[in-house]
Amino acid sequence: ATSKKHFLLKCAEELARLTGQDEHEIFDKLNERENLGSTGMGDGVAIPHARLKNLDRVYSLFISMDQGLDFDSVDDKPIDLAFVLLAPQDAGADHLQALAKISRMLRHKEFCARLRGANSQDAVLSLLLHPEDLIAA
Repeated sequence: ATSKKHFLLKCAEELARLTGQDEHEIFDKLNERENLGSTGMGDGVAIPHARLKNLDRVYSLFISMDQGLDFDSVDDKPIDLAFVLLAPQDAGADHLQALAKISRMLRHKEFCARLRGANSQDAVLSLLLHPEDLIAA
């Protein structure tokens, strides 16, 4: 992606394929949330998220980038790791719990370093499914 908007468009495309939802609606909701304030939380990490009607569960998309992307992060540094989260409109606690868990994982420098160094989808998946191996509960 060459810009934040392009990044959100590409994410919406992939999430539309995964969820069966309209990619324009996904993009609009993600962009709407970003307009409230950047989800770039610093240290190269962002967690764009939105709620959508007609979703049956929470969906997430993990993205690791070779080059940093300007994301208007709180520390003004580019991002290279992103977790995009979509939740049903009425998800309530599920949405907040998913955001909190992802945020906790991505606040740990060692965890992020391992994600950045992972050289296969299996390695990334192992880290994401077993973050407790690096992060104390």
